[in-house]
Amino acid sequence: MNRSAAPAEGFSVTRNSTKPLKPRKVNLFNVLRSAVTGLPDIGVTLKGVTALITTKPEKKKSIGLLLEQHAVLQPEHVAIRYQSQQLTYKELNERVNRVAHYLMSQGIRSGDTVGVMLENRPETLVAVLATVKLGAIASMINTSQRGEVLEHSIKLVSPQLMIIGEEMLDNIATVEHALPMALKAQLYFVRDCGQRECPAHYQDLGQVVSNMPVRNPTTTREVRMHQPCYYIFTSGTTGLPKASVMSHYRWFKSMAGMGLASMKLKKSDVLYVSLPLYHNNALTVSLAAVLGAGACIAISRKFSVSRFWDEIREYGATGFCYIGELCRYLLNSPEKDSDRDHNIRVIVGNGLRPDIWMEFKQRFGIHHINEFYGASECNLVFTNALNLDMTAGICPLSYNIVQYDIENDEPVRNSKGFMQEVKKGGAGLLITEVNDKQPFEGYTDEEASSKKLFRDVFKQGDCWFNTGDLVINQGFKHVAFADRLGDTFRWKGENVATTEIESILMELPEFEHAVVYGVEVPHTDGRAGMASVTLKAGAQPDWGMVTRHLREKLPAYSIPLFIRLREQEEVTGTFKYRKVELKDEAYHLAKVSEPVMVLKPQSTAYEVLTSDTEQAINDGRISF
Repeated sequence: MNRSAAPAEGFSVTRNSTKPLKPRKVNLFNVLRSAVTGLPDIGVTLKGVTALITTKPEKKKSIGLLLEQHAVLQPEHVAIRYQSQQLTYKELNERVNRVAHYLMSQGIRSGDTVGVMLENRPETLVAVLATVKLGAIASMINTSQRGEVLEHSIKLVSPQLMIIGEEMLDNIATVEHALPMALKAQLYFVRDCGQRECPAHYQDLGQVVSNMPVRNPTTTREVRMHQPCYYIFTSGTTGLPKASVMSHYRWFKSMAGMGLASMKLKKSDVLYVSLPLYHNNALTVSLAAVLGAGACIAISRKFSVSRFWDEIREYGATGFCYIGELCRYLLNSPEKDSDRDHNIRVIVGNGLRPDIWMEFKQRFGIHHINEFYGASECNLVFTNALNLDMTAGICPLSYNIVQYDIENDEPVRNSKGFMQEVKKGGAGLLITEVNDKQPFEGYTDEEASSKKLFRDVFKQGDCWFNTGDLVINQGFKHVAFADRLGDTFRWKGENVATTEIESILMELPEFEHAVVYGVEVPHTDGRAGMASVTLKAGAQPDWGMVTRHLREKLPAYSIPLFIRLREQEEVTGTFKYRKVELKDEAYHLAKVSEPVMVLKPQSTAYEVLTSDTEQAINDGRISF
């Protein structure tokens, strides 16, 4: 799944390094003990299992219909909390209906696409829910995108209409010249803090929907579960973002399996969300869990280390969603007497690494870390339903973990041409079977979808999805995430495509070649971007200009932290850049003879990496 969180301004890592913990094998005793501990919540678990079993792709059931049911059954129960605002289920449903009726009046029908580009606030969810009530698809635009990447994303999904927050006007302005004329006539402005007026060529959504009916649109009852509800953008190995398809069916499976059976969310729960709403952890995992239980979602505008626990207490939250980096930022903050002064009982997310798992759990007094493994395009999910430590959980569906040759970047096949399983305790490539019960919905780009599939894996004619991830086989159907393969690495909770960064670097006239890869940095999760570049003869880069170019063209999480200057790049016999050695040598001056540049936090230009600076990075005195 694709996700982004940043530390509060001026935040630095101060935690001392400790020997990393490794994910342990799962044993029968712990499985049975956890099962017994969960008996008091057996009613919620059974509700989730029942919903999972009865969820069928052809059924007339949808996200919008679930909202309408809550509006009838518990109209005064609070559905959304945001800053000083709150919306009951009745109020939320009526706001959604006004927008849905207006969208319908503008010709939006089942299967159409509506672009949604707002930061975290109730209006974002209103726009999404209104769209899916019509059987249309909400395309969730990453709010950090601008320029060429944003233009590509919009063209990829071809929206008939776009709903744009006041806070996003500058981003959209970078691509308006390239938008189709029909789309330029269907740009809708959603007021935020009122610092900017609605542009003349936009329509004010708040005004145009004010007289629309509050009754439920008849379209909602006709939406079937197999229909797409969202496009979620994810970076893949092709370089530019791809739009993965999320259906109502997969959303409901997340609701049942994760929200109810695994997290055991109840009506009385308040789930706090500080991840961006264009992120699947927020829009699918969290919102599905909340609507499944008829609970409340508390929205934070942006993640902030300094405000995080204060907002948790203010909203009375009993759970929150996370990515690994978010937990690391919280753990690296100075300890306070109030660290356990909260009502959190369960947290849900992915990427919480073993080296901080137990420390985080104990310091903040978290009862249940519901780690899961999944991706926007993946056809199954692992979830820590049994509340074990240092695991991504269990999955009852068909998957396998196969041996992988990292040097040649491909699965190992035996003499008969079939892949080979890894044993318990071993690490390998996670693949998931594609069949009628767990279809691969893929991307909007059919060619990109086909590249993610393996054929003839264990027998002739079978089909398996390539997750691109190394996982550890913990036994008893449990896995732990190990690493990301290929030309994509994860940084700040986002999948970063190396080819996209390479193309942006090659726009600079001083660069002859550019190779991008991810490198490990102490005290961080994932891998930071590093580029190995070859300069043209006589070129002397203006590093301030290089920095400005990258910041203009790329989201912050994609900008390489290190640039290595080389006389020439090494290639394989098939003319592929050799990255294995580059990744191993990374930015370590003891292994690298060429100059290495570093972009420090808050700096305006790359500067030469010195041994003192490298030591400060390794010690955590400089954090990224």
